[in-house]
Amino acid sequence: MTKSELIAALAARYPQLAARDTDYAVKTMLEAMTQALASGQRIEIRGFGSFSLSQRSPRVGRNPKSGEQVLVPGKQVPHFKAGKELRERVDLAGNGGRTMLRPSLPTRCSP
Repeated sequence: MTKSELIAALAARYPQLAARDTDYAVKTMLEAMTQALASGQRIEIRGFGSFSLSQRSPRVGRNPKSGEQVLVPGKQVPHFKAGKELRERVDLAGNGGRTMLRPSLPTRCSP
């Protein structure tokens, strides 16, 4: 789902909101989240998940064109960890709404 599709889905679900208001709300929320991460803050949305920053260490890479080794500096990258409720809903949707049962191990028959 793209940002435009999200805005359209929200506008369709809540017809009392003007499409431009939905657009503004989504863009404002994403901008606030971006600013929070850029300033080093962690974002937690209960039931959905959390966004944080992870540090990538510097490493030696390779220029694919020349084969020359280059130093790739360390950097911070955003990381998302899905919350329990989101993981469970995705799992249910992937199983057609059915819960997965673990296959049991065959039992050994006694002579």
